[in-house]
Amino acid sequence: MNFIQKYIIGLLIFITLIFYTQPAMYSWGFFGHKKINRMAVFTLPPEMIGFYKKNIEYITEHAVDPDKRRYSTEGEAARHYIDIDHYMHDGNDPFEIMPKQWNKAIEKFTEDTLQAYGIVPWHVNLMVMRLTKAFEEKDVDKILRVSADLGHYIGDSHVPLHTTENYNGQLTNQKGIHGFWESRIPEIKAKDYDYFVGRAVYVENILEDEWATVKESFGAKDSVLDLEQKLNDEFPTDRKYAFENRGAVIMRTYSEDYSNAYHDLLNGMVERRLTKSIITVGSYWYTAWVNAGQPDLNKLMEKTPSQQLVEEDVELNKLFETNKIKGREHEN
Repeated sequence: MNFIQKYIIGLLIFITLIFYTQPAMYSWGFFGHKKINRMAVFTLPPEMIGFYKKNIEYITEHAVDPDKRRYSTEGEAARHYIDIDHYMHDGNDPFEIMPKQWNKAIEKFTEDTLQAYGIVPWHVNLMVMRLTKAFEEKDVDKILRVSADLGHYIGDSHVPLHTTENYNGQLTNQKGIHGFWESRIPEIKAKDYDYFVGRAVYVENILEDEWATVKESFGAKDSVLDLEQKLNDEFPTDRKYAFENRGAVIMRTYSEDYSNAYHDLLNGMVERRLTKSIITVGSYWYTAWVNAGQPDLNKLMEKTPSQQLVEEDVELNKLFETNKIKGREHEN
């Protein structure tokens, strides 16, 4: 085989990869997570909003750090989901079977099992405790980092496909639905959503509240899968996908017609889950601040992220760009 033939074959393979490969998708996509954290700032009371508005760009941009951390940190993936249906046998309610308290859950199922099938409700609770401590210590770096991370995990727990072993439709011949529901739909429809979600409120029991969120998400899981299957069976195949420019790459994605039709069938579900994420993020930030004794955040207004935090953020980006994902990946 001469050089020209090799070149042509290589070029054809490259073009095929460009056209028929989509990148891994993350819960809510980078756009959605940033939107959730950004809008959560505006739910805060006067005593908090000044500090958070001053740092809104950090809170927004670093909303995606937990997804980036999946390229550098073993065990990170499990913090983003819980396959609660793994614990459902013979039609039993998995929420009755699974103890809500971490120690009791370990006693019943072992920590290895919990880590294997996801720990998001417990991790959200842990992150609220960490944020409370950061407020107590008046540590600006920790307040910013934990606030941004906490917003991400809360957003994840509001996603129906983060509560099932069939997380990407791989068990029902619907591979790709994960990114479709969480990323493609918001990408197209988010401009029409109503982000006025009210004011943050104090939450008496974060763990109980988070389990209620997971239960709501799981309750919507069947609709997410069944409605897409129904649409797929009825929609013209040649109109399901489209090709779009994404920077320097042409990619295959779900067409706007198919996406709009699915959005209509869902009857506002994506908007409801996303906007509920926003008020929950604000409320958990507020709860951590109250539990810390309501420290005066105005005294922290002049402080900026430390050089160490900046350097750690740069290193995280390097690892994200050069490493392979660790744990579960939502391929499309």
